[in-house]
Amino acid sequence: MFFTYLRRELRRRRKASLVVASGLALGIALVIIVSSVSSGMSTAQDKVLQSLYGLGTDMTVTKAAAAPGAGGTERPRFEFDAQDDEDETQSTDRVMVQGFQTLASSTVDKVGEQSGVADAVGGLSLTVMKVDGQFTRGQFEQDGSAGQGGGPGGGQGGGQPQGEVRGGGASFDVNSFTVYGTDVTQQGLGPLTSSKITKGRTFKASETDAKVAVVDSAYAAEKELAVGKTVTVSGTTYEIVGVSTADSGDAAADVYIPLKQAQTVADSKDKVTTVYVQAADSQQIDTVKAAIQKNISGTTVTTSADLADTVSGSLSTASGLASSVGRWLSVAVLVAAFLVAGLLTSSAVSRRVREFGTLKALGWKSGRVTRQVVGEALVNGLMGGVLGIAVGLAGAYAVTAISPTLTAQLGSTGAGGGMGGGGPMGGGPGRQTAAKTLDIALTAPVSLGTILVAVGLAVAGGLIAGAFGGWRASRLRPADALRRVA
Repeated sequence: MFFTYLRRELRRRRKASLVVASGLALGIALVIIVSSVSSGMSTAQDKVLQSLYGLGTDMTVTKAAAAPGAGGTERPRFEFDAQDDEDETQSTDRVMVQGFQTLASSTVDKVGEQSGVADAVGGLSLTVMKVDGQFTRGQFEQDGSAGQGGGPGGGQGGGQPQGEVRGGGASFDVNSFTVYGTDVTQQGLGPLTSSKITKGRTFKASETDAKVAVVDSAYAAEKELAVGKTVTVSGTTYEIVGVSTADSGDAAADVYIPLKQAQTVADSKDKVTTVYVQAADSQQIDTVKAAIQKNISGTTVTTSADLADTVSGSLSTASGLASSVGRWLSVAVLVAAFLVAGLLTSSAVSRRVREFGTLKALGWKSGRVTRQVVGEALVNGLMGGVLGIAVGLAGAYAVTAISPTLTAQLGSTGAGGGMGGGGPMGGGPGRQTAAKTLDIALTAPVSLGTILVAVGLAVAGGLIAGAFGGWRASRLRPADALRRVA
């Protein structure tokens, strides 16, 4: 009898049912869209942060670079042996540790022993400054700024750090590229994990001191490099075994070589610039950070949350709107939909006074009438849930199909002040790292959990509407029907 009466009443009151279901559907669809867009923005932010230090890294341990003249790295000088008044074409380069003071390799083990640390791996970030040109006797000094080459007859620096010749004349080009020494025995952490090997292969675990290299695809295209060719770092030739492409943004380095080789060319035996740390529990990152800072003095620990604070641009703005305005708007619309559904159901019951009064006169108990009203409201809620899920999925699909581009600007920081805009390959000693902008395509993935939440909201909406209607129905008396007839 319950289902027969329910089916008949829903068919007879299709318009009223559709109004109630549509109101619930609007709120549920908005919740799905906002939730999926927020999830997409979270994924985009993760990609931005991964481009800084690599997949799976929860924090980094570094040591701030000292200022020049205060025990820090001095400006690099290039000595040439050309004779007075005799032009001679020469080439020389310098390998410099980039961004931070070095840490002893033993620091990696100390970090790995801290409570809450699942894994730790060290890396060495370098800049190779190469100068080619004609020089008379003198000394070239790089001053760490960008622009054209200095000195008499200075050549175009191509946006690279400029230099000057003291005590002589020169016409030269300055080129630089970044090198990252990676621990080939532990390739699950570090900057290289933010890139995919698109040609060739990655390092083998046995190549701890092999003269092999992986180059970034952008740098390879610029310098016409490919698998099987070679790249030279400070006079040492490395065979290119793979080409990598950054998943998002710029690659962490132009050239990747085994850590021991990087330590050798930089004359930094048993040294690293950065320790990449993976926490055993993502909920205990702050605790792990505090433990490392307490037990390993002189280090700076930077977490993903610290880096997220430096990200600005449309991605940051949109994410803030989605997490604040968007969610509050969803809650407001959902509450309004529940309230409207309840009021409409209560109003519908009021218009059915004669019907329910007659049923009570025929012997129906108040509980039976209430169950009937709640059943109708619950079906309306489920119909609204189905409609809302369909609209929400369509909206999320539309966002993903359009894939609007958001920008994320990684704020500049002083050398040693965390990884900043340059990630592990931040600016050279004693200078500011330049901010860079990444373009991220927004998607709106819908998870199973979001669908289950939508179903729960549909059931809740139906029950709330049923509670309104059931309360109104329970107050009806058989006399109400007689008065309505009269």
